[in-house]
Amino acid sequence: MKKTRLWLLAGLFCTVAGSAWADGLESLEAFVKTVKSGRAEFTQTVTAPPREGQPGRVKTSTGTFEFHRPGKFKFDYRKPFAQSIVADGKTLWLYDADLNQVTQRTQAQALGSTPAALIASATDLRALQADFALEAAPERDGLQWVKATPKNKDGQLQNVLVGFQGDALAALEILDSFGQRSVLKFSKVEVNPALPASTFEFKAPAGADVLKQ
Repeated sequence: MKKTRLWLLAGLFCTVAGSAWADGLESLEAFVKTVKSGRAEFTQTVTAPPREGQPGRVKTSTGTFEFHRPGKFKFDYRKPFAQSIVADGKTLWLYDADLNQVTQRTQAQALGSTPAALIASATDLRALQADFALEAAPERDGLQWVKATPKNKDGQLQNVLVGFQGDALAALEILDSFGQRSVLKFSKVEVNPALPASTFEFKAPAGADVLKQ
């Protein structure tokens, strides 16, 4: 389950007034067009679906997120476990420090219709609409929302809600095909910072097991 959660990251709604619908889609379009790189801290809450009358388990983690369009991003989980997801434009790497294990996948095959593709890969709405059905969602929590539903129904993702504060990315709500919900809230967001190329370089730590998929 932990790897499934990470891969869904490794890595955009409803009847409301027409003006509110436009706000969310306009924010998404502005974000895709004008934000070429970004850096933020995040808190992620993952809620597993309830079973046999028991409430779903909730797990919280924190870390940092960086991206450079098109196709490069890095999630560094710091608490409660050290884990990393790095996309260098060609390869997607997942590193689990506790296991000292690296999983390597071809980026083009691994991303596709994923939240990471929404944030870091597409350069315009037309590119996003090739993989997602996009629609606006009601304003909530002071944010404008867009819902993205993958056109490929064979993946592990049901849909993603992307929240914007103005043109700034503020939140992601991810629902997977197992009924698990992941909510990421971003803080200390930096727009278009200068990120060195080394940010998205990954080298397997000494002694780590490297698994190719």
